[in-house]
Amino acid sequence: MSSAEKTTTNATLSPELAAAPATRWYAASVFPGKEHVAERHLRIQGFQPFVPRCEKTVRHARRLETRSAAYFPGYMFIALDLALQRWRSVNGTFGVRSLVMQGDRPLPVPSGLVERFIGLTGKGGLLDFSGGLAAGASVRILSGPFAEMIGRLERLDPAGRARVLVAIMNGEVPVDLEAKDLVAIA
Repeated sequence: MSSAEKTTTNATLSPELAAAPATRWYAASVFPGKEHVAERHLRIQGFQPFVPRCEKTVRHARRLETRSAAYFPGYMFIALDLALQRWRSVNGTFGVRSLVMQGDRPLPVPSGLVERFIGLTGKGGLLDFSGGLAAGASVRILSGPFAEMIGRLERLDPAGRARVLVAIMNGEVPVDLEAKDLVAIA
């Protein structure tokens, strides 16, 4: 399965999932970098997993490479109806460490959280936070050579380009980026 197939199947949810009132989202701890393996094996078993993904810039051998990566490395979400599904089999699935538990029962994720991530998932199966960007807002750069730096959004054009003022060496340096590589912070 190619990475494009993995990300596009990620954002599709079955219609019966939305209709089931007792279905809740639960978090599962997965082995590092094995989110796609766990996702595939859970789908084979009939579960509905969701892994929020974003683009991540990796530096290796003096090269920058952008790839799809889990937004929460080592974790994924699974829709379960504890009364109807055999949820204990999730713990034995390839790639999964265990469900996040509270005592002897899985701990549900706060209502609306995963639904919000699903709503923010774009065409390519990647999270798109660019909806809340406005001039003057503080932003975090998600990828590229300035990844993980904080700056102030100076302008945003309709073509998806943004100019961010990044504080470097006692001054603000203007950096032109794609709007999809930014997330507004409070």
